[in-house]
Amino acid sequence: MIKDNQKTLNRLHVVLDALFIVVTYSLVWLIMISGKVLPVTEGVVPAQYYFAALLFIVPVYLLLYGGFHLYAPKRVQGRRLEFANICKANIIGLMLITFVLFAARKNGYLYHFSTKMILAFFALNIVMQALERNAIRLFLRSMRSNGFNLKHILLIGYSRAAEGFVDRVCVNPEWGYQIRGILDDHQPAGYAYKGVEVLGPIANLEVFLASNTLDEIAITLSIKEYMNLEEIVAACEKSGVHTKFIPDYNNMIPTIPFMEDLQGLPIIHIRHVPLTNMFNATMKRLVDIAGAVFGLVIFSPIMLVTALLVKVTSPGPVLYSQERVGLHNHTFKMYKFRSMEVQDPKKERSQWTTPHDPRVTPIGKFIRKTSIDEMPQFFNILVGDMSLVGPRPERPLFVEKFKEEIPRYMIKHQVRPGLTGWAQVNGYRGDTSITKRIEHDLYYIENWSLGFDFKIMFLTIFKGFINKNAY
Repeated sequence: MIKDNQKTLNRLHVVLDALFIVVTYSLVWLIMISGKVLPVTEGVVPAQYYFAALLFIVPVYLLLYGGFHLYAPKRVQGRRLEFANICKANIIGLMLITFVLFAARKNGYLYHFSTKMILAFFALNIVMQALERNAIRLFLRSMRSNGFNLKHILLIGYSRAAEGFVDRVCVNPEWGYQIRGILDDHQPAGYAYKGVEVLGPIANLEVFLASNTLDEIAITLSIKEYMNLEEIVAACEKSGVHTKFIPDYNNMIPTIPFMEDLQGLPIIHIRHVPLTNMFNATMKRLVDIAGAVFGLVIFSPIMLVTALLVKVTSPGPVLYSQERVGLHNHTFKMYKFRSMEVQDPKKERSQWTTPHDPRVTPIGKFIRKTSIDEMPQFFNILVGDMSLVGPRPERPLFVEKFKEEIPRYMIKHQVRPGLTGWAQVNGYRGDTSITKRIEHDLYYIENWSLGFDFKIMFLTIFKGFINKNAY
């Protein structure tokens, strides 16, 4: 069983980390310092002092790695999170080494200890630790895919959560999860979902726990059966088997819920929106203003040419404004270059654009296809109606329609609408699935960061300008 060798694996990992730290440090010393310390001359730190520093560096770094969860099982741990933790641990390690060197120099010791070497060690150690952990990850996944290093799990309760867990395990054999079966009071014994059978009622749980062949229990009760949750948790913990809870919330709660501790009472927020934080909102607004000014300056020649072409090729105004729903359900006028013939506003408000729509002008087809018609929205961004990145705004008539048909549709109005968005760079523009678009919008809203915004803007350059679904 995996629980019998997990401690051994972790100890080997600690030893391997220590070895990598020593090798990385020695390599940097060999490249940058070794030629300068033989023979020893005045003003040069002897080699033994450099290597004596490892007596401080190795244990401190190993403690930091433990503190940043770098010895947590890699079964489903994301590479990006692991790399971020490697960087954090090494940054703090660098700060501690710098502090110690500063104190030593102030007292006249190790005055000539190479700062450049420590910086080089810092950079190379991050690379080496990332390579080491990725190599371990690949090795373990290869073992698990071939039936070794497996984690034996029993599911308690047949539900949407149980099906979701089985789905993910089936498509990720490298995780090494072996689901022994499901205990459930409503499905008959022998009923199977993707090869995972119901083994009997939940009352049989103590029999399985007594066999001592399980690594984990995953409680996947239907939301209707939560009255039994406390009793099941007590039985699992009494046996000493590691227990986890997979809630059957049917997407009511985000993947990473935002929680509060109210004097010992846990509170789970149904929806966490980082942009409700004043600092986050201010930073995003500053980026929006700077980006809008930059966009207007850079694209002004294209906008000028487009304005002339629209005016010359079709009678009517150059710009076209349309009412859209934005932040906190407030409506605003969104600007575009006019791409259609002038028409009755009452008819226009209730009509979608269709393939080969006769209302679209020849120049209109081009500017819609290339998204040039959206460029006047830089002015919307400047005045605060829109953002560079966010969910695309919709007309009031369709907002009323979609909010009744699509669950959680109105959550998109908790942030400013955007010129581009996560849904758009993933191909959900124009005549595409509204449900998929909302899923991507909600993911963006719940996982917002400035880095995420810059990523979307970068992807827009390659994926967002040309709209194959534009008519």
